[in-house]
Amino acid sequence: MSTGPADATSPTPDPGPGAGAATAPPPGPGAGTATAPPDGGSVRAAERAVLRLARPYLGRLAGAGLLAAATEFAGLALMATATWLLMSAAGRPPLDRLTVAIVAVRALAIGRGVFRYTERLAGHDAVLRMITDVRARVFATLAARGDAARGRTGDALSRLVSDVEAVQDLLLRVIVPGSAAAGVSVLAVAGAGLVSLPAAGVLALGLLVAGVALPLAATALTRRAADEVAPLRGALATDAVDLTQGAADLAAFGATRQALDAAAGRSRRLARLERRLAATGFAVDAAGVLVAGATAAGVVVAALRAGVGGVLVGVLAVGSLAAVEVALALVGAARQRTQLRAGLVRVAALLTAPEVAPEPGPAPVTAAAPHDVRLDEVTVRYRAGVAPALDRVTLDLPAGRRVAVVGPSGAGKSTLAAVLTGTVRPEGGRATLDGVDLSAYPAQELPRAVGGLLAEAYVFHTTVRENLLLGRPTADTDALAAATRAAGLLDWVRAQPAGWDTVVGEEGGQLSGGQRQRLALARALLAAPGVLVLDEPTEGLDPAAADAVLASTLAATPAGHSVLLISHRLSGLAGLDEIMVLDAGRVAQRGRHAELVAAPGWYRDQWLLQEAAERGYLALTRHP
Repeated sequence: MSTGPADATSPTPDPGPGAGAATAPPPGPGAGTATAPPDGGSVRAAERAVLRLARPYLGRLAGAGLLAAATEFAGLALMATATWLLMSAAGRPPLDRLTVAIVAVRALAIGRGVFRYTERLAGHDAVLRMITDVRARVFATLAARGDAARGRTGDALSRLVSDVEAVQDLLLRVIVPGSAAAGVSVLAVAGAGLVSLPAAGVLALGLLVAGVALPLAATALTRRAADEVAPLRGALATDAVDLTQGAADLAAFGATRQALDAAAGRSRRLARLERRLAATGFAVDAAGVLVAGATAAGVVVAALRAGVGGVLVGVLAVGSLAAVEVALALVGAARQRTQLRAGLVRVAALLTAPEVAPEPGPAPVTAAAPHDVRLDEVTVRYRAGVAPALDRVTLDLPAGRRVAVVGPSGAGKSTLAAVLTGTVRPEGGRATLDGVDLSAYPAQELPRAVGGLLAEAYVFHTTVRENLLLGRPTADTDALAAATRAAGLLDWVRAQPAGWDTVVGEEGGQLSGGQRQRLALARALLAAPGVLVLDEPTEGLDPAAADAVLASTLAATPAGHSVLLISHRLSGLAGLDEIMVLDAGRVAQRGRHAELVAAPGWYRDQWLLQEAAERGYLALTRHP
């Protein structure tokens, strides 16, 4: 995807692992929703996984539940007491008979607000603390699995946001209000029983219908539609990323209309499901209103037949309405739980994923120290039954040596860089750093020894300074200037009104393609790993600028540090110790520049073509 004007056209970079997804036709409507609906067992297992994470905050959640129950009970008692006060006051009794009720009404009204406020504080405090842990665990699992790296950034975002919010809603909108409603319902039946047992029996029946039958009905009616919503939202998030960040690729392959139709189909499907859920919710809520009215009427009839009269009949009627309304919170909790099923199962799969314990490895590596890297008969195959991306490749990169890897697109150059940096493990052969297998190094240690500018280096939506400091957080302004000077970006930084504090935009959207590449290159130079891997460092630059940046980059590399340069351009490679030509994953040629230019083969042919093209480019720019 192009996010800014390139300084000049440049050859297409060699696709890395997983590249080429843009050439595949986008899925049709409904794609991405093939995930099987979660069954009851998987949902219960997901809920148990969430509740296990809630154990450290159990005391806070229990407090929130008690406060929620106190809030609902205060509301119920307020309605009953106010009813008794109004009906008793109609008979104009002495004021002292009403004083206690007046004070109780005021206390319950104030207490209900206080209880609700403190319940929200306690509940959200506990849940937000827990969600911090959940998001960290989900992010770590997604990073370990490499979902974003494999192009599923939209789905990863959906899991980090929507699915994790399902964990929050399970606690705040299902468990806490559901347990409070159940407890208050029991107290309401007990209170009614003190006045009239028959009335209490009718109330209990109404509460069972409102708190058990209706929630079960709501669950049955919404389960199927709700199970499809979370996967659809994840698919739509992926569509949004593909259509925005991949717009140029889709247009290049003529797949824009197909991708738009697929996204529109999923959007319509999601809208239909949400309308169905809304209609079902309306019907269940209407049934709840009818149950409340019928329960109140039944309580009044039972109380009158039992000989209860006067004010207490009104208290029982209004109290029954309030109690059923509290019990109807269980309908909302059940409906919410049903809508959370798919999201909970998706996030629980990440929460319960086994954590990969770091294997004991060699001593921590030091970026400033030189290192020796060697590939011995390395073979990499991304899928069974296809040709290997690398086929028995051997490379010796001792400290201080500088090697270029060239070849046509798809030859395996970026795969070679991925093996060196430890992001791809070979299926055959051996990759070692200082004689130790690369896989033995912890993931957080290896980039200090082997790293640099890889394909599609990310530029963050922050300032130039902050982007550079990712390479070396302790670097001062002089170090930043030296790195950007070597990358050919210092003049541009000094020309900006904000200087180092210039915001580069999302994914470097405020920069041209060449500026974005040079910013990433400066960050790699600032990190200064012992083995500097540069994958197309001059991409997006015109020939003169590319030659100048490459020369200054090689000059800025510390003495004793080795360099692996991956490039389509052959200019500027004459001073390197070795040039290796890859073709279809195999080493086709290797030697120094002069040797390869003198020998028939891909290198000489490409050198002559590029020389002619660049001479023509220079002629056009000098004499337009």
